[in-house]
Amino acid sequence: MGSAKAQGELWGNDPRTWADFQEAQMDPIYQVTLDALEPLAGQAVLDAGCGAGLAVRLAADRGAVVAGLDACAPLLEIARDRTPGGDLRTGDIEDLPWADGSFDVVTAFNSIQYATDPAAAARELARVCRSGGRVAVAVWGDPARCETEALFARLKTLAPPPPGTPAPLGISEPGVLEGLLEKAGLTVMADGEVPASLCYADHEQAWTAHTSAGPLQKVIEIAGAKAVRRALHDVLEADRKPDGQLRQDNVFRYVIATRSEEHTSE
Repeated sequence: MGSAKAQGELWGNDPRTWADFQEAQMDPIYQVTLDALEPLAGQAVLDAGCGAGLAVRLAADRGAVVAGLDACAPLLEIARDRTPGGDLRTGDIEDLPWADGSFDVVTAFNSIQYATDPAAAARELARVCRSGGRVAVAVWGDPARCETEALFARLKTLAPPPPGTPAPLGISEPGVLEGLLEKAGLTVMADGEVPASLCYADHEQAWTAHTSAGPLQKVIEIAGAKAVRRALHDVLEADRKPDGQLRQDNVFRYVIATRSEEHTSE
């Protein structure tokens, strides 16, 4: 079973806040990764796990012929409003509803780690990429350099995951993402890092923004809103900057791989 049903429900709590605020703070990683993939004009580009479609819109603005997939129907409605001409579908990143070799470029921004089976998701990204095309996956960077990791750690104490469940930033450990792409039949050709901060005017704004994301919704179901809100408050206060700003500084990374002419999907 794939991840679409569970993830779709978790991410549909407040799609407008996610789109207008939290997703907008991911703009740096979208822009830098798309810069590394240029030229995109005329290219068929799929964003797998596209959320509210900001990366799809940015790729379209660069001249790409765009498509997107997400598990969350409410987020996809916003994506369709942003890019009416895009081929935007609800579905599972582990079972993409396109034929082999449909795209010149396939991207997955901060999505592959939510798959029940990230290796299967990586194989699907490779499958729908044409021979000679490129796959770009972006994830959180080194956990030791991501202040938001402290929040993930606190949430884990409130709602311990089942044994064997990977940590949210586990895919960010050195070599893990590259290994997934290589096992999917891709050849890693480039990578990079992008600093990105999560900034909030006050704790109320931070609470509204964070609870628009799927991971917090799952913990709220288990531990209750009061406990989760206290954990978020404590973590943000610990990271409050000398100028008083509530800000968590993080680093994201992207890896770009190519599908060789000889590769065929299994």
